Amino acid sequence: MTVAKEQALRAVKSVSRTVGRLTAGSRLVPGFLIVGAQRCGTTSLFKTLSQHPGVLPPAYHKGVHYFDMDYHRGMSWYLGHFPTTGKAEAVKAQIGVRGITGESSPYYMFHPLAGQRIARDLPSVKLLVLLRDPVERAYSAHSHELARGYETETDFERALALEESRTAGERERMISSASYASEHLQHNAYLARGRYIEQLERLEALVGRDRMHVIDSDDFFADPRPSFDAVCDFLGLPRWADIAFGKHNSRSRSPMSAELRTRLEDHFAPYDDRLAAWWGRVPSWRR
Repeated sequence: MTVAKEQALRAVKSVSRTVGRLTAGSRLVPGFLIVGAQRCGTTSLFKTLSQHPGVLPPAYHKGVHYFDMDYHRGMSWYLGHFPTTGKAEAVKAQIGVRGITGESSPYYMFHPLAGQRIARDLPSVKLLVLLRDPVERAYSAHSHELARGYETETDFERALALEESRTAGERERMISSASYASEHLQHNAYLARGRYIEQLERLEALVGRDRMHVIDSDDFFADPRPSFDAVCDFLGLPRWADIAFGKHNSRSRSPMSAELRTRLEDHFAPYDDRLAAWWGRVPSWRR
């Protein structure tokens, strides 16, 4: 994209947000949020869901990042990103159910304050969670953050070794000061983000298990139709045949050493055991 086009797009977005904020009262409140986990297929699920005629995505962004990074902007700013209630009623006239909207911000599940904010501000929202092998997730996240400039250590093992010192006390700082943003916690918590059960139990305590739907990413990509139909059922949408499934936002990388993989699998094993008990199923990476 040229500089001129980028500037034009920013200008359009700015006008759209201003109009959206002024008309927040007529905007749809999100019915679902894809809250994580990072590098687990959240982009792919969002793009798939957006093909459903009952889903009205936000303008310009799959992820608004309100409950983690922009909470200070206020609810009117947030609602300004979403379609109007009139569009939702038009959907009902077409397919028999009122249209819903939502977004995908995979930092929500891990952010120390986002869950509380979601529970308070969106008391009926449904949460979608995708999970993959936490070893692969960590390796993928390192490549992702390296490419984006948020990671300076090219060696994955070195980045893992630094995680504890980088993130020490960061959650506590964020909890004590709502304006504090931790770059290390957001971008360099490779192991902590893969301890899924800790995050799921925290969300369950805030919103209840019945408002959470967990998807095994490997199962979704291997045979997407059953997983997608289950998501539609959870969201109260009719199952829809005309959907094109794809994999988005993936990155190629060199193989991980067998020794490191074994070490990381051992690290995650007790958390995976707790996850399986909570979930009521063995995750694909442990079958």
